[in-house]
Amino acid sequence: MGSFRFVKFTKGSSTIDNILSSRILIMPGIVIVGAQFGDEGKGKIVDYLSQDADSIVRYQGGANAGHTVVTGNKKFKLHLIPSGAIWGKKCYIGNGVVFDPEEFLEELDTLKKDGITPNISISPLCHVIFDFHKAMDAAEESARKVGTTKKGIGPAYADKISRHGIRMCDFIDDERLMKRLAMEVERKRESLKLYNSEYNDTADSVFKKYSGIAKKIKPFVHHIIGDLNTQLDEGKKVIFEGAQGSLLDVDFGTYPYVTSSSSCSGGACTGTGVPPMKITKCIGIAKAYCTRVGEGPFPTEIHGKTGELIRERGAEYGTTTGRPRRVGWFDAPMVRYSSLVNGFKEIALMKADVLGGMGKIKVCIEYETSEGKVKRFSSATAETAKPIYEEVEGWENPGDWKNAAKKGFQSLPRGLREFVDYIEALIGCKISMLSVGPSREETLVR
Repeated sequence: MGSFRFVKFTKGSSTIDNILSSRILIMPGIVIVGAQFGDEGKGKIVDYLSQDADSIVRYQGGANAGHTVVTGNKKFKLHLIPSGAIWGKKCYIGNGVVFDPEEFLEELDTLKKDGITPNISISPLCHVIFDFHKAMDAAEESARKVGTTKKGIGPAYADKISRHGIRMCDFIDDERLMKRLAMEVERKRESLKLYNSEYNDTADSVFKKYSGIAKKIKPFVHHIIGDLNTQLDEGKKVIFEGAQGSLLDVDFGTYPYVTSSSSCSGGACTGTGVPPMKITKCIGIAKAYCTRVGEGPFPTEIHGKTGELIRERGAEYGTTTGRPRRVGWFDAPMVRYSSLVNGFKEIALMKADVLGGMGKIKVCIEYETSEGKVKRFSSATAETAKPIYEEVEGWENPGDWKNAAKKGFQSLPRGLREFVDYIEALIGCKISMLSVGPSREETLVR
């Protein structure tokens, strides 16, 4: 059995001074996480913060996510490439992402047409999405409605966990790719027969299609773990960009109506190879109301004209699919839960302008459940949770939100300022940023 040596630290000792002055205490790793069901506006906040960052890394999800960035009169819709690319920052796609090579090349071409050539590196440990993953996704969705985008995300993650996945390091090596396809394509074809799928590709035909694509992507593939850790060790600012939202996390979300990866802050470590002690801050993103795409429980969902009005005013349609989003009131128990699971230090409250001029606004303060009244969300009781609301006074539109944002928080309508203070007190977390429009210029920092 080993022995232990206890060291007494005293003020001024060189040992403790070295520890306290270590860069590990000031490493500016910032994780951006959705506090609701996704589509909260993470892309805008990542874009806004990227101007002062050194690099941005996407740590989970796939091309099923959509981040919209608006600058001036230009709108960018991103799916795989991190939002910081618009600023010309160094971007990474981490090992926790399932990578769609066709979507990536298409997105790259779109950005290049707008004069943007992303500086991006892709982890060789990413798992790759193929057509057979998309065929399986579509077949499974038709058999059981979960609300997936049919982009092959779930089946690709299933292959990863069952050790049947094909990683980027295999994908860019012809010999390894053919060997892996010879093992996997027949297996997929047999599985798809159970769903009466018409998928009938062979290993040779899949290789013929993807080997050319792989050659285009190979120059972007680099070992990124060392880069990210070195940057953090040097005190550089690294933003970790999540996709989806906390309530779609495969462990903590409304299972089975969830995504297939760890969208909460813990996924930033497992999805990039950066240890937890190098993460300095986690910022949650939440709308002033709530939305959800696809199936699953939604305690504060609004039906009828009010929901339709918010949907139209907020342009609540999926960035990736165009599907109309379900709309609900702000859910404080949900955001309290997300804050607990992620460790939010602060929250950015989005789309406050959408509720302007609507009169009374409802806020869910707690739930009535089979276990009694609760103040925090639980996926175990989400199906039957009944929201308990408080009504608050709304606020009028100032006419020009961009101008109001330039003048600062105190120039905003009084009702909105009171709403922000009220939400901050309800969730027990500082609201440090407020968005009152889609553009960068319509963002306030408190």
